Amino acid sequence: MISFNLNCSKGHEFGGWFPNSADFEKQAKKKQIACPTCGDTAVTKSVMAPAVTAKSTVKAERRAEAAKLRKMLNEVRDHVEKNFDDVGDQFPEEARRIYYGESESRDIYGNASDEEAEDLVEEGVPVGRLPWIKRPSG
Repeated sequence: MISFNLNCSKGHEFGGWFPNSADFEKQAKKKQIACPTCGDTAVTKSVMAPAVTAKSTVKAERRAEAAKLRKMLNEVRDHVEKNFDDVGDQFPEEARRIYYGESESRDIYGNASDEEAEDLVEEGVPVGRLPWIKRPSG
C-alpha cells in the first residue's frame, strides 16, 4: 500500500491509501475518489518529497501508521453500522430504488461486486466504497 497526499479542485487537502499509483489513477479517472470535506471528485495527487530515515525508524513509523489507520477504519465502520441500514447483497438494487425515488431516501450500506459498483457510478447513483476491515476475533 502507498499513501498519497491528495487535493480536490476546491483546495482541500486529504490523504488516501492505494495499492499502487496505477490504482489511484484508475480510481481518479472513474471519479471514485471523493474529498471527505466537500465530496468533490476532481482529485489529484500533491507533490510529495520522499522521506529518508533509518530502517528501524521506518518500521516503527509504519507500525504506528498502520495502527492509526486500523483505528480510523474501525471508527468509520462503527459509524456506518450504527447510522446506516445494512441491505446486504441487495445494495445495488436498493441504491437504485432510492436514487430513482422508488424507495425511502436513507443512508444504506451493503455488498456490491466491482462490476455492480461501476454500473452504479456510470448511472450516476451517488455511491462510494469503503475499506471494510475485519473485526479482531475474540
